[in-house]
Amino acid sequence: MIYDLELRNVGKVYDNGTPAVIDFNLSVTKGEFIAFLGPSGCGKTTTLRMIAGFEGISTGDMMIKGVRMNDVSPQRRPTSMIFQSYALFPHMTVRRNVGYGLEVKGMVKSERDAKVDRILATLGLEDIADRKPDKLSGGQRQRIALARGLVVEPDILLLDEPLGALDANLRKAIQNELKLLQKTLGITFIFVTHAQSEALALSDRIVVMNQGRVEQISPPHQLYTRPNTPFVAQFIGRNTILHGEVQGAHGDNIAVSTTVGMLSGRANGAVPGKTKVNLVIPAEAIEVHAADTQLRERLVAKIGGNVVDARIERFDVVGHVSHLTASLPDGHSVALEAHIDKYQPEAFPVGSGVLLSWNPAEATVIPVH
Repeated sequence: MIYDLELRNVGKVYDNGTPAVIDFNLSVTKGEFIAFLGPSGCGKTTTLRMIAGFEGISTGDMMIKGVRMNDVSPQRRPTSMIFQSYALFPHMTVRRNVGYGLEVKGMVKSERDAKVDRILATLGLEDIADRKPDKLSGGQRQRIALARGLVVEPDILLLDEPLGALDANLRKAIQNELKLLQKTLGITFIFVTHAQSEALALSDRIVVMNQGRVEQISPPHQLYTRPNTPFVAQFIGRNTILHGEVQGAHGDNIAVSTTVGMLSGRANGAVPGKTKVNLVIPAEAIEVHAADTQLRERLVAKIGGNVVDARIERFDVVGHVSHLTASLPDGHSVALEAHIDKYQPEAFPVGSGVLLSWNPAEATVIPVH
């Protein structure tokens, strides 16, 4: 199968010997929306720049539609890149900014104008086509940058934190437009972001990076609910992570001995007995109940365990969302949130004892590496 983009054991080592990207492998099909996600300095932007041709590749091969691109100059690659700063020419009109790439390629004016008109219409920029970028809003400048990247009809559009300069409300609106535009055009998008919510909302698959290495490549829901490594479990979402040791298996459930009792969850693969593991419980999976002995017994019978004592440490209401922090007997803090209709301050006052429960199928057992 010929992929739109393939990275085969790609690595980048700087001249001082510092590795920036280590053994990166990825295959991207046509029309996929791929997000690179990770903390600052993890190598995501360096990888994007290698795909664009702005950084050299130290090891491995980078292929676009089956053609090796390692030594191909940026202007000869079927890619286009959009930067966080937009990089628009202030002295040019919107129309000239959008058509600049076509002009550089030597396209005849009539054909160039037709392409520019089409992309301006697609992105709703016709009314401002003759204005200068410095007279426009951040959202408008973002659309101009997108138009300039798309008008050259790249096989792959590379986006480096393109929404980072926008305020929260505008960022959300542009996110929705970006996803719809990508699906309409069917172009492969490679998107770098440090915002989890952005990656989870936009992408078909997410590549989580840490210290130059790929930790996990998964669709958003799988990444969120079934992390493969301790780093992903800590980095994605709001998870409670308990350390323990595998004691055995009961059907699909793995029994784990922890400092707060015998608990259980599901594993992504086989986990031998006595293995040191992390039990990862998403905040959304945990239910809070008033402390009650008979209720504890009913919960244990219903879900087969995973009921622990806790004490409410903090209760904040932000808008319509209740944010709770509960402490376990071993000192672990558990962060929870739900709609105010579900958890109200008077039902769970600070200092009160509660029961926390969760279904074993929603917890993940990850071996400690």
